[in-house]
Amino acid sequence: MAASSAFASRPGFVAAATGVAAHFGNPLGEQRLLARGRAVVELGLGVVTVGGPDRLSWLNSITSQQLTGLAPGVSTETLVLDQSGRVEHAARVVDDGSVAWLLTEAADAEPLAAWLSSMRFMLRVEVADRSADFATVGWFGDAAPFASTALPEPPVVEWVDPWASVTPGGWSYAVQEAHPGSDWTLRIAVVTPGTAAAIAASDEPAAGLLAYEALRIAAWRPVLSDVDERTIPHELDWLRSAVHLSKGCYRGQETVAKVHNLGHPPRRVVMLHLDGSDGVLPAAGTPVVLDDKEVGRLTASGIHHELGPIGLAVVKRSLDPAATLTLTADDVVVTATQETIVPPEAGATAHVPRLPRLGAVRRS
Repeated sequence: MAASSAFASRPGFVAAATGVAAHFGNPLGEQRLLARGRAVVELGLGVVTVGGPDRLSWLNSITSQQLTGLAPGVSTETLVLDQSGRVEHAARVVDDGSVAWLLTEAADAEPLAAWLSSMRFMLRVEVADRSADFATVGWFGDAAPFASTALPEPPVVEWVDPWASVTPGGWSYAVQEAHPGSDWTLRIAVVTPGTAAAIAASDEPAAGLLAYEALRIAAWRPVLSDVDERTIPHELDWLRSAVHLSKGCYRGQETVAKVHNLGHPPRRVVMLHLDGSDGVLPAAGTPVVLDDKEVGRLTASGIHHELGPIGLAVVKRSLDPAATLTLTADDVVVTATQETIVPPEAGATAHVPRLPRLGAVRRS
């Protein structure tokens, strides 16, 4: 069931499937303001809390990130993997000193909370799905656009995305000198409904999810919606921010280590530059085709205010990075060129040459 949005009364509001705004009538204009740190976006994320004195050591033992000793206010992210190393859940994590706050996609909050509850055993932890109690709003830059707005309550916690650099214990397969995520300064505040309503009622600009999604794609930033039943973290370059390669044992760790040290991920993520001549945008899930053979799937697409139509796709490792691909949308064949994120040589801690990145964009 879609959640209601505090921004629904804003002029031009068009709802996304999750209930928050897809846009307010001008997705590209909203995107420019969002990229410059001048607009806020309601993200509609799920919120799961874990309390109790054993919370961090327990989460550390069952997920991919080093969480033991996580200082209050320090942000990170972690993955829940199955025994074969495939991604089942993903969570943005920040601890306030007594409670660990896990932010995930709205549809995954209940399953994540249920799985965590099933793993409690005799440990002193308390798991709750608090999605109905809070809203999540995001922006880029240090200062929130609503910083000068009188709020009934301050944000409960604030999560700072670690994607801008390789986190301790992580690894990035992307080989470009200028990684597009290096200026990805996303912050997410967890707020009460009253505070969300006050932000929505202010004069500060707001953006919808279409604007946010296009910026995410351009930054190569993976999220749970890019995952299918076969995804391992390496394929999305998620070792960069969500996996600690030298921490203790956890479910799926053997696959993570084996692929990274001895093998290669069977698939890899690329960014696609899509031909927009016919005015159609392939949707997530669209097959990616080369010479009438399916070689991958589109996981996300959007229209960037500078790069134009773009997408993320997971393709076969052996696919020629120079090949021109096709996707079909509304019976229109759309051609696409690739921009390498995870190279075919990724894994086995292989050394790969640094490559220039085409179409690099910096936000101002």
